[in-house]
Amino acid sequence: MTSTEADHRLDDVIEESGVDAYLQFDDSSDVNHRYVTGFEASDAFGYLRYDSESILLVAPLEKGRAEKESNADTIRSTTEFVNDDVRDNITAEAKVLGKFVADYGIDHLGVSRDFDLYFAEQLESEGIEVKTVRDVIMEARTQKSESELESLATAQSITEQAMVYAESIIRESEVVDGILHYENEVLTAERLRIELRQFLMDKQCSLDEAIVACGRLAADPHDVGSGPLEADEPILFDIYPQHESGFWGDMSRTFVKGTPPSEFIHMYQATLDAFEAALGILEEGAGVTGAKVHNKVCDVFEEAGYETIRDGDIDEGFLHSTGHAIGLELHEPPRLVGESGELSTGTVLTVEPGLYIQDYGGVRIEDMVVVEKDGYRNLNDFHYDWEL
Repeated sequence: MTSTEADHRLDDVIEESGVDAYLQFDDSSDVNHRYVTGFEASDAFGYLRYDSESILLVAPLEKGRAEKESNADTIRSTTEFVNDDVRDNITAEAKVLGKFVADYGIDHLGVSRDFDLYFAEQLESEGIEVKTVRDVIMEARTQKSESELESLATAQSITEQAMVYAESIIRESEVVDGILHYENEVLTAERLRIELRQFLMDKQCSLDEAIVACGRLAADPHDVGSGPLEADEPILFDIYPQHESGFWGDMSRTFVKGTPPSEFIHMYQATLDAFEAALGILEEGAGVTGAKVHNKVCDVFEEAGYETIRDGDIDEGFLHSTGHAIGLELHEPPRLVGESGELSTGTVLTVEPGLYIQDYGGVRIEDMVVVEKDGYRNLNDFHYDWEL
């Protein structure tokens, strides 16, 4: 799918919702806005889908660039409606937006569910009825185009290279009094994150954060980890960089340098079994439900003696969804949870079952897969061994 596909879907939702047009007003930090317009600007600008045409309303200094870079059919400047620069003046922006929409004789306007309430109130004061409509832009983003799949595959390949690098550092480290040392210095979670950040930066990826959680810290799924890394303890890695293309990678593995408790080995095997069971369900391909994938993972964990999120408010066990879609955002819908619907061809998902026990730490295994018509394609090619 592409932004052009999103435009066509908007035409359908305009018709089915009984509105005359669809409006967005945001800056390009909003991924849906950036996606459907093909334009990036730090200041808010308008997008109107009306009569099968896409129209942008931009600040005068952005008009030339928008004409060259955006997907829009028509570019209009705010100075057509006011002889001033209205950026960062919410009252003036709202008035201009009202004049812009009214200029097309629009009486009934569709907006997204996160549309700014103040702007909606100002539009209604101009006699324009505003109603929310379903998020077809996100629906279009869910089914990735070939070029988007290539970008995600590149991002995940680099993420896997970073995991190989992290593994090599753990493998090459020495144990001194139970603490890992690398290049004659104590190896801490903070130091390893710096190593990963530099490694990824050299490959056109940014890494704002990564999980390097050792021992009991890994029992909290989102504890990023801190302090010295220890021998005989699980070290949970979750690496999620953003490539310069805008697409994200996401991958998790759990390693041990030394000999872990037997309970960890049981946890790891249960997690690997759950991971493989999830992939087994995804073999059914497009049309399989995310709920079926998630419930199979819960079945495996429960059969192994662990509580799961299906049991309600739990402190240990399998505490989260089985995975999530990924693309221009790290976490996109759908999630693989108990209420997930059918998965579509071209949807890219993480599959990441995990177990978290306070006395032993955490285990997570995560790959990225593409849902295909008759199965799935794994974008990872990395082993599942914990022992280093």
